[in-house]
Amino acid sequence: MELLRNAVRPYAWGSRTTLAELLGKPSPAPHPEAELWMGAHPGDPSRVVDASGVERSLLARIDADPVAELGGDTAARWGNRLPFLLKILAVEEPLSLQAHPSAAQAAEGHAREERAGIARDAATRNYPDPTAKPELVCALTEFHALAGFRDPHRTLALLEAVSTPGLSPYAELLANQPDSGGLRALFTMWITLPQTALAALLPDLFDACVRHVKDHGEFTTECRTVLELGESYPGDAGVLAALLLNRLVLSPGEAIYLPAGNLHAYLRGTGVEILANSDNILRGGLTPKHVDVPELLRVLDFGCGDMPVTAGERRGRWQVYRTGAPEFELARAQWDGAERDEVVLGGAGAPRVVLCCAGSVLLRDGERELRLGPGRSAWAPASDPDLVLVPEAADTQVFVATVGADAASHDAL
Repeated sequence: MELLRNAVRPYAWGSRTTLAELLGKPSPAPHPEAELWMGAHPGDPSRVVDASGVERSLLARIDADPVAELGGDTAARWGNRLPFLLKILAVEEPLSLQAHPSAAQAAEGHAREERAGIARDAATRNYPDPTAKPELVCALTEFHALAGFRDPHRTLALLEAVSTPGLSPYAELLANQPDSGGLRALFTMWITLPQTALAALLPDLFDACVRHVKDHGEFTTECRTVLELGESYPGDAGVLAALLLNRLVLSPGEAIYLPAGNLHAYLRGTGVEILANSDNILRGGLTPKHVDVPELLRVLDFGCGDMPVTAGERRGRWQVYRTGAPEFELARAQWDGAERDEVVLGGAGAPRVVLCCAGSVLLRDGERELRLGPGRSAWAPASDPDLVLVPEAADTQVFVATVGADAASHDAL
């Protein structure tokens, strides 16, 4: 086990205070700080700090000895790559409306774009790599998101609550086919509307949403979201698309899993995200970046209903967020008040990243010890034995990331 030094990504939607304060740095930061990355992503790999203070890229360490770092099973399955990336997200402004491809879609799309000669860093590139990108986000604070298509009957009730002459034909379209096919038709129409049509439609929608909020209507949260998105992204078709999605508020410890094809956007809050180590994103709006509507429609899942929210599966001290994704598994341990019981972190034979989000935790590995405070993390390669975790402060919270339970011969907890 060794300390990790991790990159902070300064995207415009990030917070100037959240990560700075978590890491004990001057706050507010000079620029928005959006994500803290922990892993071996080629764009910003973590650096491993050995006992003498020497730093080395985690990516370089894995390349030098993938079996020792990842374990034989993981190295073989994922081509000597760490298959997951762990992040802390600090969301101050909404992210783009987006979805990610399945493994088969990613492989086909990547091969297609390679044949077409599109540069992997081109703004119009959809598939810079051939891998899927499932993800899971667990709330550290109250976390707001749009995710998955709402039940069409509930969406019809929302459209009735904010009814305008311009919206009526679209509500009628969905009423005539209140299923995934109707959602596909309506979403396709809205996402392809010309700017002139959007300019005529959106102002009346905003006025209706304002009235609904003033009247404390049933869909006040959804209407506030439409108004906020309309202010941040004027004239963007993604504002209309937001009317079709589940509006979620996660409490700390709650999580959502976003499989392939799930249309989503994070709105605000702080969370721990684990995802497959991929850059494949198909955007649907709320962004100045490239939006490829035909390709987005190829990958979207228009299945509808409530978006599952999970608090994890209890396993001793741990809450384990199981997803079925072979690339990753996330677990969380929380010690409240004066609780100080130590726990064993299994998983020897597979790679692990240990992240402290609050309090302080001591990691023991035989005679070696490593202390982690808030925002600090450690790398435990597959060749390391099981670790002992000892909380040293009140309200300590620790996350552990590893590969999915079916991806290697290990038992993480």
